[in-house]
Amino acid sequence: MAAENVIEMLHITKEFPGIIANDDITLQLRRGEIHALLGENGAGKSTLMSVLFGLYQPEAGVIKKNGQEVKINDPNDATALGIGMVHQHFKLIEVFTVLDNIILGAETAKLGFLQKKEARAKVEALSQRYGLKVDLDAKVEDITVGMQQRVEILKMLYRDNEILIFDEPTAVLTPQEIGELMATMKEFAKEGKSILFISHKLNEIMEVSDRVTVLRKGKYIGTVETKDTDKQSLSDMMVGRSVQLEVQKGPASPGEVVLSLRELCVPSKAHKRNAVDHVSFDVRAGEIVCIAGIDGNGQTELVYGLTGLEKSSGGSVNLCGEDISHASIRHRSMNMSHIPEDRHKHGLVLDFTLEQNLVLQRYNEPRFQHGGFIDRGAMREYAQQLIGQYDVRSGQGPVTVARSMSGGNQQKAIIARELDREKPLIVAVQPTRGLDVGAIEYIHGQLVAERDKGRAVLLVSLELDEVMNLSDRILVMYEGEIVGEFDPKKTDVQELGLYMAGARRMEKGGQSV
Repeated sequence: MAAENVIEMLHITKEFPGIIANDDITLQLRRGEIHALLGENGAGKSTLMSVLFGLYQPEAGVIKKNGQEVKINDPNDATALGIGMVHQHFKLIEVFTVLDNIILGAETAKLGFLQKKEARAKVEALSQRYGLKVDLDAKVEDITVGMQQRVEILKMLYRDNEILIFDEPTAVLTPQEIGELMATMKEFAKEGKSILFISHKLNEIMEVSDRVTVLRKGKYIGTVETKDTDKQSLSDMMVGRSVQLEVQKGPASPGEVVLSLRELCVPSKAHKRNAVDHVSFDVRAGEIVCIAGIDGNGQTELVYGLTGLEKSSGGSVNLCGEDISHASIRHRSMNMSHIPEDRHKHGLVLDFTLEQNLVLQRYNEPRFQHGGFIDRGAMREYAQQLIGQYDVRSGQGPVTVARSMSGGNQQKAIIARELDREKPLIVAVQPTRGLDVGAIEYIHGQLVAERDKGRAVLLVSLELDEVMNLSDRILVMYEGEIVGEFDPKKTDVQELGLYMAGARRMEKGGQSV
């Protein structure tokens, strides 16, 4: 029954230099369904949706709406066809108000004057109807990420879009906000709107979608009814092999204190108050301590203050019994491995080869140099050993330029380099950000193995599944302070979410308020 398909993307091929991002993909969206698009990193999900929204033009294939072939040259054409998109990185103007952002590009005017009164009434009616309450007069820069997402959704509804594309919509939300978004999506589907939902979070796909289409390496693998499948089958389709979804680890055996922070303060560049405000905690050998929180609550600055990338303004950092509060980055790295948040800015020299990147912190060791000159044979041999051990895939092996590698393999290279240095403390900041289930399974296994060798691991993560699965202790950070400490076996994501959003905090005695 072709009539029930509101959108058909038939045999779509999209190429970029050296890569076929979408290779003869067919996707059919029914009226009133939530259709999930699942795949590994670089599988071509966002590219396919960008073709539907008019951001890219395909090399081959056709798009049909209600059985009629259509040409979508740009997002204005998509909007005219009733197609709207909430992008992974929101497209909002921060200094404009919420209302101005919603009506921008779709303003009603009479005699050259904006008719904001009518627009306000329409937006208020929509927000009332769908439970998307926002302050229309607030500036976007002053509202939370969850609220910004509501603004993006109201933008689509204001334009009367019937086909809604959500690209990784839950990446920056608390568990409560995710629950609200899922309920809103179901409400849209009930009313006959059709939703395309890009995600690699299997829990959400199982909860909210009617059907799932899986892409792998730019190719179409298959479409299944959600009710007839499970997380394990989907992950196997997505990666092409069986994947362990649960982290395999025994109980921790914490030993000596390796890292001790006392009243650490790090100033903020964005505003006058401290980004890290009198933070104190310890990390022991043989345990994984996780800092959880919504992005932008001081986690980045905490790691910068600890690793020496930013100067602290107060308090102390003690590593292996030595006060390193004012030590150089090189001195700190003698006892610390750092998997950084931004792999391009702080993790790699992108125009160096893979082998050069793998010895970045060790080139001055006797095994890699003689008389001040780098021993290229030793460097290559070492690189080949790590590439094999950590399954780092690259076109030309050790001599591949780092910039040309996929994000997942760049991340594996950094992890290989840092873990092989065998330092007492590992600081891992979002080590699996943007990676698919296969790569995540491998990296989690490596971090648990390091813990079991007696290393102290400080993990910073925004992914609650990762926080709950991997950590032995959880510290929640909100507005630069540690507001709670939890045992992952005795808490759940709902409780963590309340602390992450600032709705609750623990006082010094461990009492919740």
